[in-house]
Amino acid sequence: MLTIHLHDLLFHGYHGLYSGEETVGNAFEVNLDILYDPPKDKLNNIENLINYEDIFRIVQQKMSAPTPLLEELANGIVQKVKNEFNQVESISITIYKLRAPLETFQGKVGITLHRKFDS
Repeated sequence: MLTIHLHDLLFHGYHGLYSGEETVGNAFEVNLDILYDPPKDKLNNIENLINYEDIFRIVQQKMSAPTPLLEELANGIVQKVKNEFNQVESISITIYKLRAPLETFQGKVGITLHRKFDS
């Protein structure tokens, strides 16, 4: 098994339900772990593997499309990754909103979605 990690990815996006989030936007952090079983004895060529650049482009594309709920956003990323790379066995994605629009709140809020796929 091999796990691809993309962590601490930072984006500016327009995701959220609160008034103003669709115009001002917010900073988001994404962490993504993808587990798959690569072909044995073929770890020496990127053509046989899932390239983290391709995964980053998927995340970047989805993060640029305004989505009201972080859960929906995470699910969209998971579905797109699985559709493009059917060998993926599981995905864990965490999305944090770095400046939650809550009065006197300090810190970050977020969600984590885990998906395991049948072979």
